[in-house]
Amino acid sequence: MDVVTLGRLQFGITTVYHFFFVPLTIGLSFLVALMETLYVRSGKEVYLRMTKFWGKLFVINFAVGVVTGIVQEFQFGMNWSEYSRFVGDIFGAPLAIEALLAFFLESTFIGLWVFGWDKLSKGLHAAVMWVVAIGVNVSAFWILIANSFMQEPVGYLLRNGRAEMHDFWALLTNPNMWVMVPHTISAGFATASFFVMGISAYHLLRNQHVDLFKRSFQVAAIVGVSAAVLVALNGHSQAQHIVNSQPMKMAAAEALWKTEEPASFSLLTIGNLSQSGDVFSIRIPRMLCLIAFDQLDCQVLGIYDLQAQYENEFGPGNYIPPVAVIYWTFRIMVGVGFLLIGLALWGVFLVMGDMFEARRNGLRLFVWAIPLPYIANTCGWIMTEMGRFPWAVYGLMKIEDGVSLVVAGGSVLFSTLVYTLVYGLLMAAAIFLWIKFIKAGPEPAPKEQDAEMEMTPSLIGAQG
Repeated sequence: MDVVTLGRLQFGITTVYHFFFVPLTIGLSFLVALMETLYVRSGKEVYLRMTKFWGKLFVINFAVGVVTGIVQEFQFGMNWSEYSRFVGDIFGAPLAIEALLAFFLESTFIGLWVFGWDKLSKGLHAAVMWVVAIGVNVSAFWILIANSFMQEPVGYLLRNGRAEMHDFWALLTNPNMWVMVPHTISAGFATASFFVMGISAYHLLRNQHVDLFKRSFQVAAIVGVSAAVLVALNGHSQAQHIVNSQPMKMAAAEALWKTEEPASFSLLTIGNLSQSGDVFSIRIPRMLCLIAFDQLDCQVLGIYDLQAQYENEFGPGNYIPPVAVIYWTFRIMVGVGFLLIGLALWGVFLVMGDMFEARRNGLRLFVWAIPLPYIANTCGWIMTEMGRFPWAVYGLMKIEDGVSLVVAGGSVLFSTLVYTLVYGLLMAAAIFLWIKFIKAGPEPAPKEQDAEMEMTPSLIGAQG
């Protein structure tokens, strides 16, 4: 493989690894802050135990997420130095603000939260967790500003062979960012909600700490159903924006080779990639018009016409992304999203009727559903990034123009293997710790601790 392919592979592996942890960090920080607020307001010990249990899992996820994220920024200077030289003046600004403002904020306050249980008042300690949650989401905001520039470059001037920042406010008001941020944040809340519901269901099925995990399930179900619906609504807005800003991405997502008017939606398409066309297709007439423009009559440009248009605008070359990858990741993401809405509604039904015991088989669904948001998140990210092919910055810089000129393929291959191994070990460590603390459960309630202490002397006596 050449340097460009290896560089893309390396960045893809590290991004998918890192994004495995990001959505849970976004959503679980909010849920932990909410649980601690419930403790402060009610004074009930069960909410304190909830906060400490879920907070422990949050800290594990946060720590591994930080480590996996740092490497990505180094790659801009190692494998993609030409990209950094060309857009560093713009792309680097939101990343620097994210590090100096949001990341330092959340990292500092998470330390105060972990070590401040006996040093801060209840209310102040809860406020610290809210600062962590705000910092996490502000961090996501600035990262998505940087990514949105890659998807839809704004606020720049081309000068001296570089893209230089011309209007910082344009970056903050990038139309792509305002559809991307709500979709990503709500996906994070949905991920955390199903994480909490799944683990709560695991313990409820074993009749362990029933009151604590009932309450955890209730909180997560309410947040989860709202988040799942918002993911779908925000995703619809994002799809409508993509039709105008990156029409080739939408055409690939629908395997729409020829321009259609009115445009149909593909339920199932099997293509012949060697001939770039369909072998078998089931389509719903006019449905794509409804999705893309909220109307039944429209024209959506097909892949062939867009390829010709881009050749006229940007010069000869291949402007067609990997259609099969974009098509199926889009369908997996959307299909899992609707499944999560159905499961979230089922969770609210269990909560409202207090039917945890009567519907034990239905409760098992949530244990198996824990991976579903991760699958949807990963597919969505792959579609977003690979659907931009062949652009590193849409319409400004192609991928092959951004790779470092002095880095050999062997070096990239070696570092890719090392990163994959190290990241695999980190993933294994995170999963090991999660399983360990999930099975151990929360700290015993005060009454349970007293009962254990009363049993200890009699057990010693019996052994003697």
